[in-house]
Amino acid sequence: MSERNIIAITPLSPRGLRVAIPATSPDDAGSPLVDALGRPLRDLRISVTDRCNFRCSYCMPKEVFDKNHQFLPHAQLLSFEEITRLARIFVERGVRKIRLTGGEPLLRKNIERLIEMLAVLRTPDGQALDLTLTTNGSLLARKARSLRDAGLQRVTVSLDAMDDAIFRRMNDVDFPVADVLEGIAAAEAAGMAPIKVNMVVKRGTNDHEVLPMARHFRENHGARVVLRFIEYMDVGATNGWRMDEVLPSAQLQARIHAEYPLHALEHANVGETAERWGYQDGRGEIGFISSVTQAFCGDCNRARLSTEGQLYLCLFAGQGHDLRTLLRGPVDGRSATDADISAAVDALWRARRDRYSQLRSELPASPAGSARRVEMSYIGG
Repeated sequence: MSERNIIAITPLSPRGLRVAIPATSPDDAGSPLVDALGRPLRDLRISVTDRCNFRCSYCMPKEVFDKNHQFLPHAQLLSFEEITRLARIFVERGVRKIRLTGGEPLLRKNIERLIEMLAVLRTPDGQALDLTLTTNGSLLARKARSLRDAGLQRVTVSLDAMDDAIFRRMNDVDFPVADVLEGIAAAEAAGMAPIKVNMVVKRGTNDHEVLPMARHFRENHGARVVLRFIEYMDVGATNGWRMDEVLPSAQLQARIHAEYPLHALEHANVGETAERWGYQDGRGEIGFISSVTQAFCGDCNRARLSTEGQLYLCLFAGQGHDLRTLLRGPVDGRSATDADISAAVDALWRARRDRYSQLRSELPASPAGSARRVEMSYIGG
């Protein structure tokens, strides 16, 4: 890529950088889109709202996200048409999986309409996308059927304990486990299997719930639900993360293996975040997402689009890149075409070198450093 093709950026706000329309070259047109470390773009995670009805301490602690917290006004959010336009451009440049996130995505009004719009997108060779959504499960029981009818293929549900008192304390809004389990059952009945259930494990808070979680989903759902354990991560600047609260996945795997013997499974796709393990008696599988102790930056193929159109190239990024201005224009005196936006995405991805988790141990553990990272509730997980 020549110097004239490198994208221009100028300061926009503490959250993002303004993206200028770059020059393009025939040499770049149609070439495989890989970043500076050779990683392709395959997975796009789209946040549709920065609001959530939970106040989990590791994501949206109540003392920060209180009644006075200013969420984004509706006019700043990307419209469904804008999201779909960007999604189509990303699919043309290699994306094969789209995950809707938040905040809590089911709080976005008429989310089924967006799913309908995304479900009809096709890859250049005519293949359907892997379209999924991550939710806290609070609204899933009432929406599962309409989501599936709209074209949603799969769902991932966050659940951090089987014990009701512990779960209510962790979500900090007194929401019961039973209602989340009802949502999982509704999604399963609607045909969205396999369902993934994500448990963030925090030492001293809910690590004693690991076996009860494994036992429940193994005995009641088998292969229809895949339980995944996530190491507590230092995302954002408000969750008070400490390394001594991280329980390494290797210890969790050993703990479960002692109760239910496991065997390693192959990755289903390149760039998967979870290490997969199957129960030796064939009653399903579990996974471990080990961003802290076993970084998987080397094959990370994910980009994240915030609800107001900022493109983030890493979950731990400090700044995004403003695509909304290209959508709404004018930029440089004219409206941006799809080709212009595609060229901007190309230039950003080709310059990407992000690998925070691999470098974590080498970086200074300073409040100033963490304050520059974007909050997970703003761009999803």
